[in-house]
Amino acid sequence: MNTVLHLSQKLPLTCTRKGTCCHGNQVLLNPWELNRLAFEKQISAREFRDSYCDWKGILLKFDGEKDQRGKSACSQYIANFGCSLHEGRPLACRLFPIGRQIQNEAVQYIFQGESFPCLNGCPEVNELPQLTVEAYLIGHQTSLFEQAQDEYLEVMQNIADISLMLLLDSGLLAFGDTQTRIEWRKMGAETPNQLAQRIGEKWLDLLILPDIRFSAKNPKKFIHAHQELLQEKAQNQIDTLKSFPEIREFAIQIMAIALFLGKSIGADVKALAEMWSEVGDSK
Repeated sequence: MNTVLHLSQKLPLTCTRKGTCCHGNQVLLNPWELNRLAFEKQISAREFRDSYCDWKGILLKFDGEKDQRGKSACSQYIANFGCSLHEGRPLACRLFPIGRQIQNEAVQYIFQGESFPCLNGCPEVNELPQLTVEAYLIGHQTSLFEQAQDEYLEVMQNIADISLMLLLDSGLLAFGDTQTRIEWRKMGAETPNQLAQRIGEKWLDLLILPDIRFSAKNPKKFIHAHQELLQEKAQNQIDTLKSFPEIREFAIQIMAIALFLGKSIGADVKALAEMWSEVGDSK
């Protein structure tokens, strides 16, 4: 059960150095966040992905020393210190233990369950000053990272639109194609690694490691350039397609890219795959 929080609501949100939140969690990364972490560590995004990520670059590894609960630390956590890349930490870390969701185009901040999650591992936060949710967000400088998340949500939709265009405007649907939508629905339940196999290394690099000048202070600039790069490469490949089987194959591949990006921002990709498939069903 999700509990919706109001920005003026006060909660025991002050973080401690105990590191409970840095153990045994799942931290997803969008491409800008991956580059932001690499920038802070002063290595390339490819080096950071290969050394510290799973799922081809969209999940931080938690393979450090275990805590008293037997849960492994984030690969960037240093005992008795905290996050070694604190300035570059992704949105999930900045928000913890709050979650963020968008419903009907409105942003909501939530936490799961009936009791506040931090109290399980750090009961001493009850003795610390309370903050409003709004003050917590400002203090943890979430603004740029929320901006990046929202921009990639739009990129995801735009990529899916390319796939829908291939189905609807190329004559593929009119030709009697059903396999494309069957594969789209199937992909909604696939793991990131399964989707990555469908995408292939060339497109994965374009999606996760784009050759774009990185901007730590301007995610919009980076992400807009990233979208233009993806759209340009997609159009170049579309121009080479000569048969319905080739169109079908690319429509499936492009949808896999959209769903993989969706996983990186925590979207409900199963529901999205079903929704996009239904668009084709309705024509």
